[in-house]
Amino acid sequence: MGSIAPAELVKSRGGRYASALGIDLPAPDADQRFRWFLAALLYGARISESLATRTWREFAVRGVLTPEGIVATGWEGLVVILDAGGYARYDYKTATKLLTVCEALIRDYDGSLDTLHDVAADSRDLENRIKALGKGIGDTTVGIFLRELRGIWGKAEPSLSPLAFIAATALGYLRRGARDPDRALARLRRLWAANGQPAAGFADFESALVREGLRLRRQRAP
Repeated sequence: MGSIAPAELVKSRGGRYASALGIDLPAPDADQRFRWFLAALLYGARISESLATRTWREFAVRGVLTPEGIVATGWEGLVVILDAGGYARYDYKTATKLLTVCEALIRDYDGSLDTLHDVAADSRDLENRIKALGKGIGDTTVGIFLRELRGIWGKAEPSLSPLAFIAATALGYLRRGARDPDRALARLRRLWAANGQPAAGFADFESALVREGLRLRRQRAP
């Protein structure tokens, strides 16, 4: 095990990003999953975490947190919200993407990400269906979204984040030179369980590793 216990890492670095936003991912209300999906779409762009968070909070303050609400707000209204959050560099492109994605979600899955999950054949199909909602949803966004649903959605099994991999190696949870992300993920799950933690909380550990990975990357930046 690494120099710091997994549960202690979560306490020091923080767990799920969704929880920090006040989103209750395990709640019966499917709108909670959409709120996190909206956040993942924002975090997935080449923009700082703080600006993406601030932009999501602008959507929250204005009560635009459902696919129907986003469609009703319209392109110009979305640009206003994105600009208010500091998302100006990507405002036009992101407004278009949000509208396209939400229209597809309403058309194909009655506006419910839970329905999308239920009809997916397996984890790979789930990822492909999310990407198919609109141009611009890539592996990064899908990974961000599904990582925090691991243990909540049965088919949410994304690959281990490269940032989590880097942090886990630096902290001694993984052997240096490890290459296989599937084996790495399995080992981290065993470490989490050996630390006496519930399987449903593993996503908090993974998110804490991502946070640590981001910290390490900032430290190494020239």
